[in-house]
Amino acid sequence: MERQVPVDDGYIENRTFDEIQLGDSASLEKRLTLDDIKLFAIMSGDINPSHLDEDYAKSTRFQEIIAHGMWGGALISTVLGTELPGPGTIYLGQTLRFHKPVRLGDILLVSVRVKSKDDQRKRIVFACLCTNQNGETVIEGEAEVQAPTSKVRRPRAVLPRVRLAERAHLHEMLSAAEHPSPVRMAVVHPVDEVSIMGAYESARQGLIHPVLVGPRAKIHAAAEAAGIDISEFELIDVAHSHAAAAEAVALARAGRVEALMKGSLHTNELLHEVVKRDTGLRTERCLSHVMAFDVPTYPRPLFITDAAINIYPTLADKKDIVQNAIGLAHAVGNESPRVAILSAVETVNPKIASTLEAAALCKMAERGQIHGGILDGPLAFDNAVSEAAAAAKGIVSPVAGRADILVAPDLESANMLMKQLTYLADATGAGLVVGARVPIVLTSRADDAITRMASCALALLVAEQQKKVQV
Repeated sequence: MERQVPVDDGYIENRTFDEIQLGDSASLEKRLTLDDIKLFAIMSGDINPSHLDEDYAKSTRFQEIIAHGMWGGALISTVLGTELPGPGTIYLGQTLRFHKPVRLGDILLVSVRVKSKDDQRKRIVFACLCTNQNGETVIEGEAEVQAPTSKVRRPRAVLPRVRLAERAHLHEMLSAAEHPSPVRMAVVHPVDEVSIMGAYESARQGLIHPVLVGPRAKIHAAAEAAGIDISEFELIDVAHSHAAAAEAVALARAGRVEALMKGSLHTNELLHEVVKRDTGLRTERCLSHVMAFDVPTYPRPLFITDAAINIYPTLADKKDIVQNAIGLAHAVGNESPRVAILSAVETVNPKIASTLEAAALCKMAERGQIHGGILDGPLAFDNAVSEAAAAAKGIVSPVAGRADILVAPDLESANMLMKQLTYLADATGAGLVVGARVPIVLTSRADDAITRMASCALALLVAEQQKKVQV
């Protein structure tokens, strides 16, 4: 019978040998993150580059970093030691067969089921099974344990929080995108290995249904070079990148796709079709780019805008830029994001135009012209992200030191801020163009699999949010 999981009351409790019946089972679910891989490597000393070296991993048959095989085995041990039988269990033996790799973002369902009992020696043999989010068997085997014969109920140990300088918030975005159905996404001109692999991995994670738009022969050549099968994907054959951009925009206008992803073509080439007045995807708002950053030293995702589209935005543009970023924050589950309007100083100075515009944006928010977020500005960068810095300046604000969204004065400052965080603070981010009829993923050749998947997760969440608004 299926074991009923008790409410966690702060204690851990076992089931004794006599309480356990044939067929009893227990399970847990766990998503693989880069932190899991690194912590397992630290614990075990296994620094096989297949698990830790992204460049090397691309040359292997799996073409990306995968989990250590025994990471799954350790999860089986977790179920046995904490759920069934639980505390007091003594591991006697384990056999495992590894059928498929576990990739970043995969969700393992780890299950154990009582297969046989030895009444004389109080031993139990469990059938063990690990399946991924697609229902595929990853690991299977058997475990033999010495089951406890007396009840054990102890306070649940509180483990120290370990934070590595890796992409926990990007994985949180992937987790937020688990429930909605995959978004139909036109992948524009995916004629290189990086572009086609990004689409393939995002599809494999259940984030998108890709519609590949570009020259058929080049797309198939890219897939062959990447060693992947794209036969199940819809493919629309067009002559070149200009035609691919135009066709993808037409698909979005017709409602056949709900998002776009840039492949191997210039950003301007795609956006040129997007912003056309009669045949593009414009709305009443200006387009803007938002980068969702995972900064290891910051306790929450940090959205930065606009570093890619609006060079010197006007006050009217900034109103749209702020509203677009707030909408993205809503889509990922932040119902009342704190928005910091950045400048060089935290006081209004008539000689610094960005301070005047920051004050005007905050007044717009007070009057309902900007809604859904909490605005404050002007704020210098340190006051926006550091409560200690804000306190030292005597700034009393619900935003200062705890900003979720940073609105830069112009593209130059936003771009420099993003690159400083990337190269000096080990930050990583997923980007999205918002303000059009559909979200648009702008990828870079330097983006790895988890970054591309997180960008697709953002697009999925925004598309879902837009559906709710339309209803």
